[in-house]
Formats: sequence, C-alpha cells, structure tokens
Amino acid sequence: MPSALPDGEPMPEDGALPASALQGAGARPLGFYLHVPYCATRCGYCDFNTYTATELRGSGGVLASRDNYADTLIDEVRTARKVLGDDPRPVRTVFVGGGTPTLLPAADLVRMLGAVREEFGLADDAEITTEANPESVDPAYLSELRAGGFNRVSFGMQSAKQHVLKVLDRTHTPGRPEQCVAEARAAGFEHVNLDLIYGTPGESDDDWRATLDAAIGAGPDHVSAYALIVEEGTQLARRIRRGEVPMTDDDVHADRYLIADEVLGAAGFSWYEVSNWATSEAGRCLHNELYWRGADWWGAGPGAHSHVGGVRWWNVKHPGAYAGALAAGRSPGAGREILAAEDRRVERILLELRLLEGCPLTLLRPAGLDAAGRALADGLLEAGPYGEGRAVLTLRGRLLADAVVRDLVD
Repeated sequence: MPSALPDGEPMPEDGALPASALQGAGARPLGFYLHVPYCATRCGYCDFNTYTATELRGSGGVLASRDNYADTLIDEVRTARKVLGDDPRPVRTVFVGGGTPTLLPAADLVRMLGAVREEFGLADDAEITTEANPESVDPAYLSELRAGGFNRVSFGMQSAKQHVLKVLDRTHTPGRPEQCVAEARAAGFEHVNLDLIYGTPGESDDDWRATLDAAIGAGPDHVSAYALIVEEGTQLARRIRRGEVPMTDDDVHADRYLIADEVLGAAGFSWYEVSNWATSEAGRCLHNELYWRGADWWGAGPGAHSHVGGVRWWNVKHPGAYAGALAAGRSPGAGREILAAEDRRVERILLELRLLEGCPLTLLRPAGLDAAGRALADGLLEAGPYGEGRAVLTLRGRLLADAVVRDLVD
C-alpha cells in the first residue's frame, strides 16, 4: 500500500500561505502536477498513492469515483487560484501523473488542463505532459490529447522482456510501448519519453541491453531509467522475503547503469540528470527540472505534494477524504512545513548535484568543501567545472551520488 505522509504542522482550513511564500515569485517558474490516483491493477513494486477499484470499494463511496474525479481536481485548481491570489505568473509546465491518468477519458484530462489554463494561463511555450500506460491508450485517445493541448507523453515501458514484466506485475505486452511511441508521433507529439526500470530479479545484462535497444529503436527523444527499489509493504517485498525471487543487488544496479549510459550515449542521448537522458536540450523534462531546481509547483490530487516559496505541503491521501474536504470548502492539505534557510541549502545540494550543471561550491560549508576536494581527488567530481566553482558528478560519481551528497551537505 502507499507509503505514509510526512509529519508537519496542520494546514490552515482555507489553505492560506504565509505572505513570505510569494515574495520574489515573479523570478520563479510555476508548474502544476495533477495526480490521478487510479490503476487497473497494482504493480508489485509500487508504493505510490494509487488505488484499484477493489481497494476503493466501500471506502470512498461516490466521492472516490473515477467518474467525477476530474470535477473534484478542478475544484482544487480553483482553490489554488484563491490561495495564490493575484500571482500573475502563467503556468510553465503541467504534468499529469499517477497512477494511470489515461484510465480517465481523454476529455477529462483535457478539462483538467483547461482549468489550469482558465485560472492561471499557460506560458506560450508551456510543456504539457501526461503519463500513460501503453495498454490504456490508442491512436484516437492520443489524438484527442494532442488536440486538447498536451505536447508531451511519457509511457511506462519498464522492460522489453516478458519474464521481467511478470516479476514487476506489469500487464502490458512487450512491443506495445514501442507502438505507442509511433502512435504518439502520428498524433503530433513532438516529445515522447519511455520509462525503464533496471535491476529486476531475474533480469540479465542481455535482457537490459535488449530493453535499451527496443526503447531507442522506438524513437523517443527522452528516456528515464531507474534502479528498482524494493519498498516495504509492496507485493515484491513480500515475495523477496518469502524467498520466491532474489533480492536486488547494488553491484548489478551499478553495472546496469553503466550499460544504460553507454548504450544511450552511443545512440545520441545525453544525460542531464542522474536517471534521465534526452536527445537535445529541448527534449528535457522541464517539469522535473522545476523540482530539481527548487521552483514553485502546485500538486493537485490525493497525496500530492506542493512547494511555493519555501513552503511545502501535502494533501490527504485517500480519494474519498480528498474529495470530501473540497466538497466541504476546505483545503485538502494534510500538513505542511516551512523550510528554514538551512533546509533549503541542503535540498539545493541534494537536488542540483544530480544535474549535468551540478551545484555551486558556494552552497558548501567548510566541511562540505573539504569533502568536495576529496571527491575531486577520488574522481567523483569533474575537474573543469570544479575549477569554475561548481560540483559536477563524473560517471563514477553518478554511481555514488547519494554518498557524495551526504558528504557535501556537512
């Protein structure tokens, strides 16, 4: 089941933010994340805030229904307009995620986007993305999304090998994600991403290379590749605990990452974040860059997280409770935290170090600067950018990114 929400102070019933949150907002881009919490089935490795029809039955009633979900989420978009007041910023990015957003009719996703456009306006070059399960779309669905303003789509491919998909409890057919890329291109989508997972129990190096080759051959301009993380409480964790499948291995993850960087690089993809590669700067995911660069975003939907001007908050998790709060005229926020200057410094290091451009050495304290010097000597940081005042990970440094971050934040 989904992981727990963080601790924090109570959210005001009207969702009001401290006046300080919007100071200097004009210099920061604004994005929207729209969460759709429904899935046809639960993948064995997933601990996201998503729900199947069986999990919702009897626990949310009409308020948790997919049928009226778009209207409920639109209510939160309108709440966002009230909370942000006369903030003049047009929205730079909209990302519809889940769950499986494409379980909703395409018209519902277009209406949700339309509410953001109506309340805030969209930047002329706004990036508008939806995630999609390969089995939940067809050419007509994709054409309706494109006509409705979406210009980027991200398909969950995970693997090209049936036995790997089976361990992950993925239900799509191998080859279908590649067909989806062609259908998205035919519908007019300029930017298409494929999500991949490596390190699944039973996956071989050859399986992973075959997945990369299939993904590249499909013709996306962006690939995300993530190491499988076994989260407590998931079906996969229970299967590993029972000895049905082996535990994932960090050394295998490292080898698979090196293979990914080699194969993707040879095919014209360049890394710009530790787990993300694009064929051009235009192909990068701008919405994720908002997160990594500490910009502002409003997360609408059950369990969605938001951040505006150093204030972070999160919504109640259950779709029924979420809809109930909005129906009663209350913010669906479950809690919030106001980040201190030190918190924001640490987060900048943690997130920006993962980027191609790295993080400024001026963010580091003396102990962190000493650690950066050692990382440079150990070949974990690039020498050229270091001499220009930035900490940028080498390929080997990317393999050890979490450890490097821990040292630099001291």
